[in-house]
Amino acid sequence: MFDWFQLANDKENTMVQVRRYLHQYPELSFEEHHTHDYIMNQLSQLSCEVRSPVGRNGIVATFTGRGDGPTIALRADFDALPIDELNDVSYKSKNAGVMHACGHDGHTAILLGVAEIIESHLQSLNGNVVLIFQYGEEIMPGGSQEMIDDGCLQDVDRIYGNHLWSGYPTGTIYSRSGPMMASPDEFNITIHGKGGHGAKPHETIDPVVIMAEFIMSAQKIVSRTIDPVKQAVVSFGMIQAGSADNVIPDSAICRGTVRTFDTEIQNHVMTKLDKILQGLSLANDITYSMDYIKGYLPVNNNPYCSDVIKQAANDINLRYNESELMMVGEDFSHYLKVRPGAFFLTGCGNSEKGTDYPHHSPKFDIDEKAMKYAVSEFLKILELENVFIEPKQ
Repeated sequence: MFDWFQLANDKENTMVQVRRYLHQYPELSFEEHHTHDYIMNQLSQLSCEVRSPVGRNGIVATFTGRGDGPTIALRADFDALPIDELNDVSYKSKNAGVMHACGHDGHTAILLGVAEIIESHLQSLNGNVVLIFQYGEEIMPGGSQEMIDDGCLQDVDRIYGNHLWSGYPTGTIYSRSGPMMASPDEFNITIHGKGGHGAKPHETIDPVVIMAEFIMSAQKIVSRTIDPVKQAVVSFGMIQAGSADNVIPDSAICRGTVRTFDTEIQNHVMTKLDKILQGLSLANDITYSMDYIKGYLPVNNNPYCSDVIKQAANDINLRYNESELMMVGEDFSHYLKVRPGAFFLTGCGNSEKGTDYPHHSPKFDIDEKAMKYAVSEFLKILELENVFIEPKQ
């Protein structure tokens, strides 16, 4: 039998070096040129077929087996976030205002580690492995759909993805069948009133007060119009109006997010937001504009592929747990619309190492030992999918 954990453990130091290098040179979504070139250089040392650019800036590496096994795709993302890093570590970001605060540097190191182990076991490769290195996950519309449109899933039977997760302890694998992550919508709303002096509010149409009324009314959409056993979130993240304490402004702006798992509920929330604004318009003689942007699809794991993830974790003695429903978004969902597949989380949280800060925090970091667990999970998935078979003696 293959000892995938030992093989992954042997690659740990190499993966740490790769991850720390990428961590020092993060690049924002759709601007990952140096990162792209670094991955290409690493892959050039292997015997896989490499295609790039796929979509705008993606890379697809294919290992072709000798048998009649399936074609399985594995995906990693490699973009960073506009955050100033606060960690005092030797591999701290050298790019001011940019940071790998979500673990994508680790995802890339993991998939490159998988590639090196596949390279050393080509004689056992019964099927084909497609490694997808994706750009632009953090910003809609995301890179996945562009890569799909450019054929990254051509001839692929199933696809699996992984995300390092600081909220779960190192050495654990989390996934679930069916819905797992939500659709992350965005909205931008402007209320246009009539400005004037703060001492004469009766001569104005105060957009600040009306915006406050809108925000309070919007909070009732989830609590009073949606079945309590279903999930939805409406959150406001930005409110902006005025420039002086004694001036009522002409307009007020808000931005926020809606998270849902169901298209019907998604459309319901969007419609309700607009109806509230219509009512405020009639009652207060305002005008308004609403730009509602539907986000990534919900991550919806295929039951068969979810079972493979669970069995793989159990077979290599990792602690498998069913993931909770999560209101975060992931553009891995677009792959799942085209091919069966599943997404799993690899715990990388360790309070003793300070790696339990939330994702997108300026102090986010990963327990680098988690990378070998993700690698061994990926490789065991490939074995269970009959991509690897024991070589004949």
